[in-house]
This record gives sequence, structure tokens and C-alpha cells, in this order.
Amino acid sequence: MTDEHLSPRDARVQDYLNDKLQTTADLASLDSLLENVQIQQALLKQQLVEAEQDLAESTKASEEHSFALLQQARAFKKQQADVDRRLLIVTQSETSDDAIEKFDDDIRTLQRLDVAQAYVELLAQVEDLSTEARRNFKSSPQAALQPYLRLQKLAIALKDAQPAAEDAAPHLVDHVEQTAQSLWRQTKSSFAADFEEVLSKMNWPGKDITIAGTLEWEWTEGVERLLDLQEPELGAQNDHVKPSEEPLVLLPLEVMVKPLDLRFQYHFSGDRPTNKLDKPEYFLSHITGLLSNYDEFFATHLQPILRNRFKNSNLSMTSIFIDSTSALITALLPMLRRKVFNSMPQIAKQPQLLSHFIHELMSFDISLRDEWGYDGGCGIDGWKGLAWEVLVKKDWFNRWLEVEKDFALARYKTIIGPPESFEIDYESVEPSATKPTNAAIRVNDLLETITDRYRPLPSFSQKLRFLIDIQIAIFDLFHTVLADALEGYLYNTSSLARTVQGVSSSASRDGNAKQRSLEGLAGIERLTRVYGSAEYLEKKMGDWSDDVFFLELWEELQDRARANTSQGQKKNLAGNMSVEHVADKTSAAVGGEEGGALFDETAGAYRRLRVRTEGILTDTFLQQIRESLRAYGRINPWSLLSSPSSDQDINLAISAELDAPIALLQSYLSFLADALAQAPLRRITRQMVLAVQVFLWDGVLMRYTFSETGARQFGRDIKGIWEVVDRFVGRGQGGLGMRKLGEGLVLLGLKSGDSKAGEELKLGDVEKRLFRDNESGREVLEELGLEVLSEGEARSVVERRIDVGR
Repeated sequence: MTDEHLSPRDARVQDYLNDKLQTTADLASLDSLLENVQIQQALLKQQLVEAEQDLAESTKASEEHSFALLQQARAFKKQQADVDRRLLIVTQSETSDDAIEKFDDDIRTLQRLDVAQAYVELLAQVEDLSTEARRNFKSSPQAALQPYLRLQKLAIALKDAQPAAEDAAPHLVDHVEQTAQSLWRQTKSSFAADFEEVLSKMNWPGKDITIAGTLEWEWTEGVERLLDLQEPELGAQNDHVKPSEEPLVLLPLEVMVKPLDLRFQYHFSGDRPTNKLDKPEYFLSHITGLLSNYDEFFATHLQPILRNRFKNSNLSMTSIFIDSTSALITALLPMLRRKVFNSMPQIAKQPQLLSHFIHELMSFDISLRDEWGYDGGCGIDGWKGLAWEVLVKKDWFNRWLEVEKDFALARYKTIIGPPESFEIDYESVEPSATKPTNAAIRVNDLLETITDRYRPLPSFSQKLRFLIDIQIAIFDLFHTVLADALEGYLYNTSSLARTVQGVSSSASRDGNAKQRSLEGLAGIERLTRVYGSAEYLEKKMGDWSDDVFFLELWEELQDRARANTSQGQKKNLAGNMSVEHVADKTSAAVGGEEGGALFDETAGAYRRLRVRTEGILTDTFLQQIRESLRAYGRINPWSLLSSPSSDQDINLAISAELDAPIALLQSYLSFLADALAQAPLRRITRQMVLAVQVFLWDGVLMRYTFSETGARQFGRDIKGIWEVVDRFVGRGQGGLGMRKLGEGLVLLGLKSGDSKAGEELKLGDVEKRLFRDNESGREVLEELGLEVLSEGEARSVVERRIDVGR
């Protein structure tokens, strides 16, 4: 057969034989080949038998499992039918679904009965504890205390368990709390009454308090008993009180303060002479008086008890529990709060009284913190004070800020109103400092007073609002006044103003009067007032920026602004003030990493005003000096003056035409030397002498020719100017500012002729060497000690001598 007609098995056999018998030599291994095939056949038969056995066993197991499942199903159906039958009988229902629903209802009823039974048992326990405590009030107070403490713990446990139970038993919790509170009030009343009897025996709070022998034991027992009663409350306290919370008053002190409270109400309520709204210092000083009177008693007798009780508890570092003085202050504060809070609505209607009242409260707070070391139990956070409670918790800050702002603005208007306010004050600063106006000094005093007003405030937001709404606002207002004064001066001294003022005769007369008030020394003085005021307040703002108070305020502002920036928040920093608004009012560095200060923007505005005013003052000074020198520049006697007979006969006077300029210069520098510090005085004078030098160099020296005597006269005139400058600005300042002209005078004043051996250089020698070449010219200038003049300028000066032959 061909390969195409072979069956698959024959084809495999054929392939196997072809693989094993490829050559005639392979026939020799035919026996072993058959043997291997037979072995493999035997193995395959064995495997087949084992597989058939496994199949039989699996089939049998499957049949048994199916039979078992069938039996279980039949048994379940039988049990289900039995349950349904029983439910029908028990519930007297017609169908099994109705029976199941009725059975579930019965189960729920039983569960409610279990809960009700637990409620009743708990209520019975509560009632038993309450009854036991009440029964032992008089006979055994300590025995009465234990049931109360158990009941209080039970009430706390129920309240804590409510959230997990989804508020399942609010009425039960409320009943237990009410019972515990009622029992607490009764227990407290009983213990307090016993303690009050002891206090009466001690003559508390009289002047002669007696506590000795058994009386001291009774007092200590009463204190301990009341502290035991307060134990649940004390145990729930944190190791420090939050500043926004009222601290807990210890019960023994609450009882002891009652007669003090009655005395306080007697003196500071109703129509008593001591109850005056405009005298808050009366009742505030009464409280500090109580502290002074009784602090020693509590330190002696109460302090050991508090230390022993709380030294190993979590309250060992909380001052209002461990320190007797702080505990006494805490007990006295409630009566003070009541008085303050009740008085505020009436006080707030009277601005003057409100301002005084808050100031006295802040002073009282400072006294408790600094003199008595009171921190309200807040630890490092510190006690915020009664003023903070009034302004923040009772929301009176905005009203107080409004009142303080109105007062500050009214005072500011009073300061700048009188004309004499802008007179220069020569007495209030150092003689060497720039002199401010009376207004600048008083505005600064006003702003320092405002700082003292809000410095004690614990709230950053309140401090920042005071700073921006009042202090910086007044700075801005005064800056506007100074800037307007400068603009007014510029306008009234301009040619346009003079043209407008000349429209009518009356306007001309008024304008001329105003013009005269702005010319000469009067104009210089007006500009100096603006300059001095701007510099004074600019320096004050620099001093304030280095003050610890403002440094801390700036650091906190930076921290908050950076937090807003890093977190991408747009929260306001204080009230309705955004970061951008605060930065615009204080410093562009707000929120940045570079340094800055609270008054950067305001001080920068005053600095720009000062610099601009100094420039205008300098220009005005120069203009008027140049104008006064015009007559001097028109005279030409320099070449006509004859030579003196001898050097000894030289006793030249200043030219008459220079008398007026020197007098004017003397009056200006005399005023400026008194009004300005050395630095601005020298800056202005340096510009003036430079301008005078330019005028005299171009308008006199380079314009006219000079004889030897004329040169000496010109030099005498220049030295007259220098003498005035040196007198008011400092020795050598005149010549220092006119070095070029001074060196020119050396050349111009050389004696005529040629010098002989050993004599000083004369004009002829200097002329020859100057005009020989630049090197020779520089050498002769160095010999004469001239450093500023160039060779060309020196030649131009020498040529002005009439006896020079060029």
C-alpha cells in the first residue's frame, strides 16, 4: 500500500521502523528492539489497569456523595416543614411567612424588654447612689462623697459612650447627669455650709484671722473635702487652660471669696459713692488690695495643701491649681468680669469713658501678669487678660478702635491747626541735629502715645489694625500736609503764579505780599520746616522699626503672610485686610524672604519728600546767592587798581558790591547752621560754593583782566566768602568747595616780574614755564602746590593779568 492509504497507526509504525532500521546493520539489533517494545507494551497495559481502577473508585465515591446530598436535602425539607408547622402553631398563622414576621416581632419585644430591664437596673443604681450620698451628708461627709464620685464617673462614662451608640439613650444620659448635678449641688451646699462655719470661727475675712489648734485642722479638713468633691472636674482638666476658656475656680476659694464678693457688690453697685463709671480704677484697685491683704494667708496655709494634692498629677505645672496666689486671683476674677461686662453697654456710649476704661483694664492686666505672675493657667501662651475678653469675646474692639481713631484724628487736627505749630523747635532735639517743627514733634508724641495704647494687646490682628488704621493713617495725613506745603511753595514762587496774581490790583497786592513771604530767608525757612519735619519723622520710623515691639509684630506678620503664600491661601491677615493691602501700607517685603520693616513704605515716602525738599532748598539757595552776585559780576575795577607802595601797606577791604551777597550768605548760613545737622548743611553748602565758584570763574575771572592789585582785591573778596562759610559750616569748608578758584587765585595773585635765586616764584617765571609745554607747565603747577587746575586752565588764568605779554 502507498503512504496515502495507511491508517494513522500503521503510519506511526512505519515511521518508527524507518527510524530504527535505516541500514542493514540495524537488523542485528532487531531482537533488542522487539524486547524494548514488549516492555513498553507491558507498562502501558499496567497503567491502563490502574486508570480503570481509579475511575471505578471515583465513580463510586461520586455516587455515594450524591446520595448523601440527597439524604441531607430530604432531611432539611423535613426539618423545614417541622419548623413551619411549629411556627404556625406558635404564632397561630396560616402561612410560614406570616409566622416568621410575627416571630421577629416577638424577638424585638424581648430585646426591648432586656434594654428596659437594663435601664431600670441602671436607674435603680443611680437612685441607690444618690440616696446613699444624701443619707450620709451629716453623719459621715466622707462616706457621702464616695457614692457621689461613683455617680459622677457613671455619668461621664455614659456621656462618652453616646457617640458610639449613635445617641441611643439621650433621656437616660440626661437623667443621670441631672441627678449627678443635683447631688453635686446638694453635696457642695452641705460641705460649703460646714466650711463657712469654720471660716466664721476664724473671723474670715476680718483683719484678725485666727487659725490655730483644732481650728486649723477643721479648716484643712474643709478644704480637702471640697477639693475631693471637685475631683471629677479637676481630673477632666488639661495640663494647661486654653486662653479662650475661663479657668476653673477651686471650690474652697469659691466659698472663701463669697464674703469678698458681697463686699465688692456693696461698694461697686447701686448709688454708692465708690461706684463711678468714670473711675474704673476704684474697683480695679480694690481687687489688687484684696490680693495684697490675703496673699500671705493663702501662701502660708493653702499653698502646702495644693502642693501635696497636685504635685503628682497632670496639673502639677498648672499655676491656677498648684499656686495659691494664682488660685486666689482666679477666684476673684468672676466678680470683676461681672462688673466689667455689665458696665460695658453704658460705657461704650461715652467715647472718653470707653477709652479710659479700656486703658485702665489693660493696666490692670499688666499688673496681674508682671507684679503677681498670673498666667491664667495657660502656661507659655500666657493669660490674655480682661481687656482681651472685653474686646474679643464680647466684641467691643471695633467700637474701641473707632473711638481711639476719632480721638487720635481730633488730636492731630488740634496739633496742625495753629500757625505756630509749624514753627521750628530748636529746643526739643540735640543742637547738632536737624530741627523739626512743633507739629512734627507733637505728631510723633501722639503716635507714641497711640503705640502705648495698643502695645499691651495680646491679639496680633488688633495690633495690626491699630498700626494701619490709626498710626500709619496719621503718618500719611501729615505727609500730605508737608507735601502740600512744598507744592504750595513751588506754585507761589513760579512765574505762572506771579502772572496769575497780577490779574487785578488787589490780587497783585495780595500776591506780592505772599511772594515776599516766600522770598529770601522766609522762603528758605519754609522749605527747612518741611525738610526738618520729614527727616525727623523718617528717623523716628527707623527707630520704631528697631523697637522690640515692632520687630515682633513684623516677624509675626511675615510668618502669617508666608504661610498664606506657601499654602496658596487668600485669607485676610487682620479683619478685612488682605496680604496685598497690608503690604501696600507697611512694606513691599511682606511675605518675602528679604528683610524689611513695618514702616518701609511710609518711611520711604518721607525719605523721598526729604530728598526732594533738600533739592529745592539747595536750588533756591543757589538761585538767590547767584542773583545777589550779579551786581558784583558787573563791576570791572580789576585792571585799574594801582599797585601798593609796599606789602606792608596792603590792608584791602572787601569790595562794596560784595557786601550785600556776603550779608545774604551770612544770614542764610546762620539760619541753616542752627536749623540743620552738619551732613545736610555741608551738602547744601557744597552745592552753593560750587555754584559760586562757577559764577566767579566764568563771570569775573575769565571775563575781566587784572592788575596785581586787582588780583589781590579779587582774592580778598573770595576769602571774605570763605570766611563766612568757614564760620558756620566748618573750618576750611569754603576753600575746600572752591579749590579750582582758590588755585586760580594763587596764579592770578603772583607778583609781577621774574624771581631771583632763592625767591618765591613770580609771574614772569611761571608764565614762561606754563607756556613752554605741558610737562613744564605741570612741573611749575606742582611747585606751586596746585593740583586741581589743568595746564590749559592755568594758562587761561595767567592770561587774565594785564602785565602778561601774550
